[in-house]
Amino acid sequence: MSDYQNYPQQPAYNYQPNQGIEPPPGYVQKSRIAAGIFAMLLGVYGIHSFYLGNSSRGLMQLLISLLTCGVGAIVMAIWGILDGIKILDGRINTDFNGVYLKD
Repeated sequence: MSDYQNYPQQPAYNYQPNQGIEPPPGYVQKSRIAAGIFAMLLGVYGIHSFYLGNSSRGLMQLLISLLTCGVGAIVMAIWGILDGIKILDGRINTDFNGVYLKD
């Protein structure tokens, strides 16, 4: 018997979305559709990050796009499209405060 058979098998990859909380009274819940559209269309400037409450990440995306004379904008555009896809298919389902996005 080989040593390989003695090790426990790894479980199959099972994606678990972010764990969030329900919005407290008076909290304005962010829209998943709006965040996804912002990410795909304006992700170059980090608008979706600002919208979801992560202003430090949004500022970083904005500055990289503007201060690299457009070279970083290509990277930020790809990043925005990927974030938009993740938001729209539910892999990103909370805002920066951990509150679930509404549909």
